[in-house]
Amino acid sequence: MSQIDISELSILLVEPSATQLKIILKLLAKEGIQSIEGVTSGKAALQLLGTYSPDLIMSSMYLPDMTATELVQAIKSTEVGQDIPFMLVSSETDFQALDPIRQAGVVAILPKPFTTQDLELALKATVEFIDPKELELELYDIENIHILVIDDSATARKHITRVLTNMGVVNITTANDGSEGAQIFSENQDLFDFIVTDYNMPNMNGQELIHFIRHDLGNTFIPILMVTSEDNQIRLNNAQQSGVSAICDKPFDPTTVKEMLHRFMS
Repeated sequence: MSQIDISELSILLVEPSATQLKIILKLLAKEGIQSIEGVTSGKAALQLLGTYSPDLIMSSMYLPDMTATELVQAIKSTEVGQDIPFMLVSSETDFQALDPIRQAGVVAILPKPFTTQDLELALKATVEFIDPKELELELYDIENIHILVIDDSATARKHITRVLTNMGVVNITTANDGSEGAQIFSENQDLFDFIVTDYNMPNMNGQELIHFIRHDLGNTFIPILMVTSEDNQIRLNNAQQSGVSAICDKPFDPTTVKEMLHRFMS
């Protein structure tokens, strides 16, 4: 079965500025997308979701009645909205403002103003999330790979798990923080083939977890992917020195994660 085309996407666009709404609608139309519903508030978006299930929700950060973070949290709390990809369109650059929505599992953050190329890449990430191609590995049967996912955000864990499941991975164990992840791994080292972990976590952060695995347990071979919204380069450098195999930003492109899994497992 071939992957769906960008032009086939149905999109709910939440944008309070009439001018910005027209600009984004025009750019989406250039990508061949015809099925677009536009609203100007979070409340209107939630009401529309009662009768309409889009393939993607695109939203500005600051709405008249709520923020995009509050909107995505409200959407993810509903049964119908749990699996709908969410894309932020914003000029916001402050880490404290962006981190909660990154943790909520958005598929992309599109900067304002954005280029046609930026939009195309973000839409491709959405298509890959909705209709991924199964991961093909030279040396492994994807159904026999066992991955440990460690993140203190339940939403982030669910998002990462869905991305991996969509790639064909069926054996996934999750941990709520670094301490729990360390315990699970130390008791089942022979079970796991790959670890995906966050950086900022209570009890034991990602760097401490990696140090524990590499030095305390002496396991230098299991691939460890850190998926994080951390932007402090010194901390990230320290994590690299602790023995992380690769670091990927939140939100992450499923294609990037697939390439990393393919490289490390093959």
